[in-house]
Amino acid sequence: MKKTIAAIIFTALLSGCQTAHETLTTSSTPIAITGPTASAIAGDMASRLAEQVGPAGTTILKMDKDTSEYAAALEAALKGWGYTVITDNKVGKDQKPVEIAWSVDSFDGQVLARISTPTIALGRAYTATSAGATPTSPLSIMQRN
Repeated sequence: MKKTIAAIIFTALLSGCQTAHETLTTSSTPIAITGPTASAIAGDMASRLAEQVGPAGTTILKMDKDTSEYAAALEAALKGWGYTVITDNKVGKDQKPVEIAWSVDSFDGQVLARISTPTIALGRAYTATSAGATPTSPLSIMQRN
């Protein structure tokens, strides 16, 4: 019952948030998660994003430079899916990168992860384990026009 309520709250929060693509932001106070947990969550979220955005090899992703373990794990996971990831804001004049933003928060003992582009936002709740993380909610997908 507790997990269901948390998933409903999480989904409601995501569905109520609409941001213009000019205002995509990365969480300014991400929670500290361990390497295995960060890698597990980033790997899952990257695979789900890959299902929604353009094909790897032709789609360039741009994310803000960040030194957190999760940011590094997300960048590595996206590169592992074959995407070019720009973190230094050096975009060629012929390049049209897809800007991505992410956040990782804590709620009721769970880790809430979100990744978004100007056209889509994905979110999911996880339980951190010693070996990584396991999803505790279905994937939330919000499409924007």
